[in-house]
Amino acid sequence: MKELQDVQSSPSSVAMDIDRVGVKRVELPLVVKDRDAGRQHTVASVDMGVDLPAEFKGTHMSRFVEALEDWREVSGEELDYASMKRLLSDILSRLHARRAYARFSFPYFRIRKAPVTGHAAPVRYSCRLTGELESGQEGPRFLLELDVPVTTVCPCSKAISRAGAHGQRATIRLALRMSRFEWLEGFIDIAEASGSAPIYALLKRPDEKFVTEQAYDNALFVEDVVRNVAAKLEAHPSVTWFSVEVESEESIHGHNAFACIERKIHAHD
Repeated sequence: MKELQDVQSSPSSVAMDIDRVGVKRVELPLVVKDRDAGRQHTVASVDMGVDLPAEFKGTHMSRFVEALEDWREVSGEELDYASMKRLLSDILSRLHARRAYARFSFPYFRIRKAPVTGHAAPVRYSCRLTGELESGQEGPRFLLELDVPVTTVCPCSKAISRAGAHGQRATIRLALRMSRFEWLEGFIDIAEASGSAPIYALLKRPDEKFVTEQAYDNALFVEDVVRNVAAKLEAHPSVTWFSVEVESEESIHGHNAFACIERKIHAHD
């Protein structure tokens, strides 16, 4: 059979390096570590990419999916430090690249009991784990991101209103670099403890009364929430860098409110 032409490896008409090229939204089953249950089965959307030197017209897209399929078979679909490092090393090798990255985006669930009745139901958190590896580098760099919903009540509305105060759902978005493995649940706890009240999937009337009063008694601006989270992350022994943004879906305004803090943390004593 006649050998098929490798167009991707032919010269580019515009000699310019590409920082990152690859595939997005490859969906597959995923297993992640769960502090309470040991392991949790979920589903991931995976993005993968490499750098592309100026002399090549294109990259070989099928090789990303081949690398991911081999990773899935060897790892048993479980995502951890070792399996991510193996995937990135394989991408570097298959694509003859200098830099590789992979991002796994997945929903993570925790069973939360209602505060009074104890009725339980899962709460969903959006998580992303990105690994980056350069040729010759000993190990990959990791970025963990997660979105945590909370309730907030406006202190200004509470102070100036004869009765009540406006409350709303807010999202705390965390991005973290760490010196060692840490449980997702620990960072979820930090975020939820920093809002006016946590979010629940199932509340009966006694629970709703409790949560409403809890949030009212703990009224917070987005500025208060972002500072609360940042102070806890600055004191965390494993966090080396973080960015935290709080976005409030304002219930009586036509806009959202947000606040953001980013910090690089020097080594803890």
